[in-house]
Amino acid sequence: MAPPPRRNPPQNPARRKGEEPWLAASLRPANLLPGLAIGFILGLLIDLSSSWRTKSSPAPAPAAAPARGSSSKRASGGSVGSGGEELKMVLVVRQDLKMGAGKIASQCAHAATGLYAELMSSNRGLLRQWEQLGQAKIVLTCKNQQEMNRLKETAAHRGIPTFIVADAGRTQVLAGSKTVLAIGPGRKADIDSVTGKLRLL
Repeated sequence: MAPPPRRNPPQNPARRKGEEPWLAASLRPANLLPGLAIGFILGLLIDLSSSWRTKSSPAPAPAAAPARGSSSKRASGGSVGSGGEELKMVLVVRQDLKMGAGKIASQCAHAATGLYAELMSSNRGLLRQWEQLGQAKIVLTCKNQQEMNRLKETAAHRGIPTFIVADAGRTQVLAGSKTVLAIGPGRKADIDSVTGKLRLL
């Protein structure tokens, strides 16, 4: 019995002899770089159009539940920043820890970025208003942990976002020490009603 005739696999009519596969052709610098540039520009246009849409028809800010850990967030979008009102953030540093200037600076940075990161997921509208109004930040002092706790409770009761930094204990203070309380951003009048009696650092 004769063996069955060999069949050649069907060839793709679009692929001719000497042509590169599509992936290899796409990865050549002559094709890859323009593709990346076009993708970047399209992404930028989409991002800009979404932010323009948000500015032209603002949606109400979502209500936020109390935050995890040591922070609390604004419960409603309310009138924060409406009518061009000034917004600010206050950073309250404990005096009793006797931290050096560099330590205070780093702890204030932790407080501001910690609160900012939490608000990125819960109240971007508030952050956007604060950014558009210059991101005002004021550094104040409090006497001790008890006073810091009272300030946090008062701010949380009024619906103002807060964040407390608990130090890792690598330098100057014990691990777990509450070093700086961030309050806001919020309307200047609201923040002043909580921190108005504190002294500047």
